[in-house]
Amino acid sequence: MAHRNRVTPFGEIVADPARGTVLGNRGVIHDAEGRIRRPWSTTRWICCRLDFKGRWRPVMQPDRWTHLFFLDEAVAIAAGHRPCAECRREAYNAWRAAWTLAQGLDAPPRAEAMDAVMHPARIDPATRRQRVLPHRAAELPDGAMVTLPDDPGGAWLVLGGRIRRWTPSGYAEGRVRPSGPVGLLTPLPSVVVLAAGYRPLLHPSAHPIDEQRSLRA
Repeated sequence: MAHRNRVTPFGEIVADPARGTVLGNRGVIHDAEGRIRRPWSTTRWICCRLDFKGRWRPVMQPDRWTHLFFLDEAVAIAAGHRPCAECRREAYNAWRAAWTLAQGLDAPPRAEAMDAVMHPARIDPATRRQRVLPHRAAELPDGAMVTLPDDPGGAWLVLGGRIRRWTPSGYAEGRVRPSGPVGLLTPLPSVVVLAAGYRPLLHPSAHPIDEQRSLRA
């Protein structure tokens, strides 16, 4: 049976057998029996590599940080995570550089400073659930994730002139990107980082073969 450690673009932690392409954590959020007991235990929500320097340990190990898995980095960012400074140092530095540009800072911020901005943006204090904000789809950068007025329970990846529907095992059908209002899942501080040039790792299904051929033609 699949562990409950897969994260959706809505920030929900669910059980699903599909394997993610990136790993992350929010601290120790499971109990000794491996059951998720809280949505987070720290404001440092990071997105990591699946493999790093041969490190390995069983998932849901008592008193150790909880392994969380995402389809790809766009989903992790939508769920409120940012690149890990250790195992994804290059991506972390690119994130800091885009953050510096977007915020007009004189120097790249420390992780603590970014997390202090990101946490209230990702969580609605009244519900302790992920914020979903109205936003015009035409103004969103690639890599953002949204819900649609006719599909409020679905999550869609913004990519070029298209949007593609998220599923736990990959991106499914695509549509032309709408120009009007959608529900923005990706937290606003992360949206401006994407707009400033950060490029998240995407699952291969985000670029179907037929569309790749069309782009090369």
